[in-house]
Amino acid sequence: MAIIIKSREEREKMREAGHIVAEVLAKLRSAVRPGITTADLDAIAEAELKRWGAKASFLGYHGYPASICTSVNDEIVHGIPGKRVLHDGDIISIDFGAIYHGWHGDSAITVPVGEVSPEVRRLLKVTEDALYRGIAAARAGNRVSDIGRAVQTFVEAAGFSVVRQYGGHGVGRSMHEDPQVLNYIEKGQPNPPLRPGMVIAIEPMVTMGQKETEVLPDNWTVVTVDKSYAAHFEHTVAITEGDADILTL
Repeated sequence: MAIIIKSREEREKMREAGHIVAEVLAKLRSAVRPGITTADLDAIAEAELKRWGAKASFLGYHGYPASICTSVNDEIVHGIPGKRVLHDGDIISIDFGAIYHGWHGDSAITVPVGEVSPEVRRLLKVTEDALYRGIAAARAGNRVSDIGRAVQTFVEAAGFSVVRQYGGHGVGRSMHEDPQVLNYIEKGQPNPPLRPGMVIAIEPMVTMGQKETEVLPDNWTVVTVDKSYAAHFEHTVAITEGDADILTL
């Protein structure tokens, strides 16, 4: 495992990339409404990237064909933008990364489309709250597993499930670096200590039903096997001597 420690200057460069990610996600959040297509949202992201002079982290990554991931309802992650029209009562998870001056920022939000049920709204709140529980555990002296424990304990106490196959990761000049940051506890997994200068993406993915997933024939889109709704929230954070520093604000 090769964990790359970032200097203060490098973390500030990553904050610039993270700020662009946050600005673009804010634009996308405000654009979500019944009648818009996921391709429309991708076009907005592309235009915003051009305005900022940044590049999409995802476009072309292992052949991925778009600038954002748009995962609707029972889709958990890696949904490909296209002709799908959003309807009242849907939810959409938007995962987005940007490269600016060689550094990546990575973040995700899940947005309700129009009016959603109280239980679906609770799913979104629990998932976002779980992200911040994970961030609170991301302190020097703790280990990577403390993040997963914080997320899993909170989510399961709320009656929801944590997705197992996908999770967080180191971020830097590459979008995916060591270490892997699981959202649950599993014996035998690498469990390095958290040290100042580490930069990681923490990203709970939570389902209303069971934790089992499958990949659709497009070889990208991950869905819940039981067709239950799923939510996804993510921030890129730097480990410091004190509280974690969120770089995607």
